Amino acid sequence: MKRLTLKSGWLTLALIMGMSLPTQGEADTFKLDPTHSFVDFSISHLGYSVLRGRFNDLSGHFELGVKNPSIQVTVKTASVDSNHAERDKHLRGDDFLDVKNHPEASFASTHIAETATGAQVQGNLTLHGVTKAVSFDAVKIGEGKDPWGGYRAGYKGDLVIKRSDYGISYNLGPAAQSMTLHLFIEGIRQ
Repeated sequence: MKRLTLKSGWLTLALIMGMSLPTQGEADTFKLDPTHSFVDFSISHLGYSVLRGRFNDLSGHFELGVKNPSIQVTVKTASVDSNHAERDKHLRGDDFLDVKNHPEASFASTHIAETATGAQVQGNLTLHGVTKAVSFDAVKIGEGKDPWGGYRAGYKGDLVIKRSDYGISYNLGPAAQSMTLHLFIEGIRQ
């Protein structure tokens, strides 16, 4: 797979999901289908409930069938959507994503190792202008021909990050120090 490039934001995690190598032995490049790929997040709301949201604008690609598979994903941080306009405005502001200064979040893989059910993915997540090494397990959902003559592959994975590691330390209570990025990616072979 190719490197994921997600700049500033939790979207970077979306592409962090690993892909398994195709059996035909030739390189396959998949472009992310933005209408079927998602980066969702969940975080404690004051220790009483869970807030869920997503990023609506992402792009990227992954490459399989090569010695060093990779994935690259880029997310537009202003596309954050928590189903509440005022909260989304706050999330885009200085206390959280600071989208004026950090309009993108990204993920770029550095190593992908196949497993029996998918892959173990390592890479660099860039969020809020800070880049950190991360790793997560990716599960292959499936692959095959689509009804329109294309060929698709899809993966999912979860990544837990500590907000303060990325310079986002707005106090949401002790239960909200960490958050989970839920990655669902679907690519169309080029």
